[in-house]
Amino acid sequence: MTGRPERLPAYAVFAGLLAMAGLPIYIHAPKFYVDEYGVTLTALGSVLFVLRLLDFVQDPALGWLAARSRRMRGAAVAGAAGVMALAMLGLFAVPPPIAPLIWFALTLTALFSAFSFLTICFYATGAQKAEGMGQGGHVRLAAWRETGGLIGVCLAAAAPTVLIAVTDAPFAGFALGFVALTAVALWLMAAEWRVGAEISLPGGGFGVVLRDVVARRLLLIALLNATPVAITSTLFLFYVESRLQAPGWEGPLLLLFFLSAAGSAPLWARLADRYGAKPMLLTGMALAVVSFAAVLTFGAGDIAPFALICVLTGAGLGADLTLLSALFSRRVAAISSDASQGFGLWAFVTKATLAMAALTILPALDWAGFAPGSNNSQSALQALTYLYAVVPCVLKLLAMGLLARTPLNGPGPVAKES
Repeated sequence: MTGRPERLPAYAVFAGLLAMAGLPIYIHAPKFYVDEYGVTLTALGSVLFVLRLLDFVQDPALGWLAARSRRMRGAAVAGAAGVMALAMLGLFAVPPPIAPLIWFALTLTALFSAFSFLTICFYATGAQKAEGMGQGGHVRLAAWRETGGLIGVCLAAAAPTVLIAVTDAPFAGFALGFVALTAVALWLMAAEWRVGAEISLPGGGFGVVLRDVVARRLLLIALLNATPVAITSTLFLFYVESRLQAPGWEGPLLLLFFLSAAGSAPLWARLADRYGAKPMLLTGMALAVVSFAAVLTFGAGDIAPFALICVLTGAGLGADLTLLSALFSRRVAAISSDASQGFGLWAFVTKATLAMAALTILPALDWAGFAPGSNNSQSALQALTYLYAVVPCVLKLLAMGLLARTPLNGPGPVAKES
């Protein structure tokens, strides 16, 4: 692949598209269906839980499908992107032709299934692409990709608020803009889907990845390292509202967090190119641990210091997304003929963290007597703080210890990126 144009901005745009179809939908869609169609939060929450289980278990199967369709990946991606765009239109721009809750479930099922398939194909193609980019290629591509994704999250989170100033149907406007971005992203990436079909390396499948000690370690590190983000994302709104007693600041602080992550990603890539990805990833993880520990000292009204923590933990997330995914990408590309199934496992692991957080953290908070939006006892607020700060610290420290003990060289060396 030497001599092939890098086209890294195309990866940033496509990552932004996927990000706009991911986590922000969990923020926008429930509120939209409550406000517009009177669906209850309990009913929507039940649907989202079932869809999360489906999404959680189907990723390895989608990884297998992505590998099987590798030689026609361009057509497969175009079809999945079309399904995702139509599902977004159906979700936000088309009045439900059947019961709103059923329509909500059907459109989200289509959207998230297509989203998962596209994510696996996209990361697998990037892994093979970076193999031909020379030393540091995986980190360089990851920096463009993750920066684009984080910018996409910020745009999706802010879009309805901005669009409401110019239209009476801001969510329909968001959906139409998403369709337009889908067309642009597909056009920019059109030449890239052939990358995987041109690579021929020995071996492939889940077994190759799971038998490799380093790949298994990186998957476990990803599980330990992503769980703190899932926990803090789950508790963020509660922490700002009840512990800081700063209702109304949730949106600006969350946006600050993601902007910090996006802005730091290129910096982490440059530092990794000079000092190695593993030392810089450990540095980013240590920064997050120190930041979480500082949260233990905060109380009502500490908005300014918590804003600084949002900047620092956002920078830590930038390191996680850019460097850990690059190390896994490099490893899978070195040991497998197609990275699709490897990234099917990667998606499975990262989504498991959200399921684990939902099944453990919220019940623990409820057991402690915490009630959102009400006067809570000191013990309930203490439980919220410990769950928000101490548990992520412990998990991050475990991930750091495992990463420090993981030799990234071996068959298919990671070279400078280790």
